[in-house]
Amino acid sequence: MLPSDLLSAEAQAMEGLLAALADSASGRWTLEFRFEGLRLLPLVLRLGQALQGQERQFRLVFPDAGATALAQRDAPDLAARTGSLKDQERLNAAASTPADASNDAQSPASEPQGEGASDPPLLVLVAPGPSDYDAVERLCLNHRGGVVLLNGSLEDAAVGIGSVARERRRGFLSTWRSAYALLPLPEGALRRCFPGPWELYRNDPDGHRLEETFEQKPDAEQVAESLSPGQAATVTGGLQALDRFLGSLRN
Repeated sequence: MLPSDLLSAEAQAMEGLLAALADSASGRWTLEFRFEGLRLLPLVLRLGQALQGQERQFRLVFPDAGATALAQRDAPDLAARTGSLKDQERLNAAASTPADASNDAQSPASEPQGEGASDPPLLVLVAPGPSDYDAVERLCLNHRGGVVLLNGSLEDAAVGIGSVARERRRGFLSTWRSAYALLPLPEGALRRCFPGPWELYRNDPDGHRLEETFEQKPDAEQVAESLSPGQAATVTGGLQALDRFLGSLRN
């Protein structure tokens, strides 16, 4: 069912992620919270603290040094598990060349040593954009452990059509599976919590109601067919309901 607030959504996401990792600990998984006005950093840090509570090896990986520094400032207890894409590429390179690993061990971005330290950590990639596509692909190809893509936007509108886009969709982008998704729509909402199906909810004047489930993520045409004008609320009522729903999820 749809969560009542942001913390409920985060709890569902954690449930879906743990189930996904139990299914494939070294898989590539996505977490999506696609509503407007979301403050992503507090959510990311709470996710990191939840993973830490699970005694799981992980690293929070941000696109650049600025976002990394901000996260380390706001969550000092997670600072040693927080780095940038470049930091993580250096750690991966060090892991593949043991002779050089001692040099990187002095870096504050190095993975803390402890139980299970020889296992590759779970990487949580935080909101990488199209300009990070090559770095993310390279990092994933060189990492033996699991990877989580949190609110990633790797597809570039500039290459949205043509052979490059088709090759990317058939290749690297097709390797990701959804652990959790919460996607508001103009006339409803779409949710997925692994291993369950995709759930499409329709806006009614008195709230959201489950309209249909799908084994695969429905495309825009399937959504439109399910949320037909005869069944959906009026445009005005739908937008008002969406606003109330988004407002309850904002941090």
